[in-house]
Amino acid sequence: MRLPGRVIGLLKEYMHDLVEQAKQDEAASQSFGYASPPYHTDQAISDLLAILDDRIESEGVQVGLHVEFLHQMWTLCDQARAHITETVWLEQKLVDEKPSKAQTRAFTYHALIDYLEHQPE
Repeated sequence: MRLPGRVIGLLKEYMHDLVEQAKQDEAASQSFGYASPPYHTDQAISDLLAILDDRIESEGVQVGLHVEFLHQMWTLCDQARAHITETVWLEQKLVDEKPSKAQTRAFTYHALIDYLEHQPE
């Protein structure tokens, strides 16, 4: 089940927003001296599905996302889990320090987009 290019583009925008939000959250936490707790790929996927739910509800019709899209994305994310976990693990091993929430989101979303773009027709 391959997604149209415009939907992939919307997903990339939403993913970018989530990565930027994580960067801002981390900067705020660091300014107050708080350490960020570990953040995992399943949390990044959950955050993506949550923003999709919100965006579908608020602007789905305007951007062409149907209500069933959330279930479709949940299924695709579930199918991509092994690919995402392995890819993110490898990417994180290349980072010298503990990966941040923003890095984990970026790695996770990059792996998910890679999976989605290489789905059979």
